[in-house]
Amino acid sequence: MEPRPEKRNNGRTYLIVVLLALVGLNVLQLYFWYQEREMGKTKDVTIAAKTEEVLATKSKLDSISAQLDLKITEIQKLGGNIDSLLKVKDQLELDKRNLRNVNNFDDRKYTARIREYESLLAQKDSEILRLREENGILTAQNKTLTEENTGLRGEKQALSDSVINYSSRNRELEQKVTLALALRAENISVNALNSRGKENDGGSYKAKRLEKVKVSFRLGENALAQQNEKTVYIRILDPTGAVVSDMATGSGEFTYNGKGMVYTAAHSIQFNNSRQQVDFVYGRGGQRFSEGRHVVEVYAEGFKIGEGEFTVK
Repeated sequence: MEPRPEKRNNGRTYLIVVLLALVGLNVLQLYFWYQEREMGKTKDVTIAAKTEEVLATKSKLDSISAQLDLKITEIQKLGGNIDSLLKVKDQLELDKRNLRNVNNFDDRKYTARIREYESLLAQKDSEILRLREENGILTAQNKTLTEENTGLRGEKQALSDSVINYSSRNRELEQKVTLALALRAENISVNALNSRGKENDGGSYKAKRLEKVKVSFRLGENALAQQNEKTVYIRILDPTGAVVSDMATGSGEFTYNGKGMVYTAAHSIQFNNSRQQVDFVYGRGGQRFSEGRHVVEVYAEGFKIGEGEFTVK
């Protein structure tokens, strides 16, 4: 018995539908692939374009930085103020570092910033011209004064020599008076204190038994010295010449001969010109003193007023 024509037509229709669906799916996949490919190309083009913008911007900033350095150098030579330019230099370097992040690059922002820098450079050109003119005027004035002073040098020489001699004698007298006012630390001794507070003398001590040192001396009589509160400093120098100090235990810095010096300990006393005794007790907080000869220096009112020593074995 032959199959019915209607069933054969249905099967053929179903097969056609399936084939059309597969073709449609392939076309759809091809479309998505093409779209993704085009988006990738667009993205690459965008990144390349932004990279070119970043490089161009960096080149401009490098040029501005070089010009700014020249402006700073010249204005400084001419005696102008460069504080504001140094701040601009710091901001410029920050802008250059931020260019490393291409994704966050904002062309409009950097374009505006570059205009500001270029405007500043133009302003500084005007300032440099003004400073050059001012310096030219000062140079001319100095030249005129020099020529006028040439005729007076002969007359002033004798007076100058007299003033120099008088000033020299005056300085010598002042130095003698100042030295006479200085205190003197007499009979300096350094004793050892152990952990129980027992005191030993002799000037030579074993390191393992030396917890603290007691520096003692008397202030010599000086009728010229003012009887008031005075600060006395001691410096303990270890065998290498380094100052034994610890800011946590009272060490600090004072001025001597115009320079800052670290002191080991300081003590305020009321000087009464009675040969009073002054005692310093200093410990290293559990840290041992180095073996060898230690020097103790005493200072007051800008003078070194005495020196002693002790030895650690």
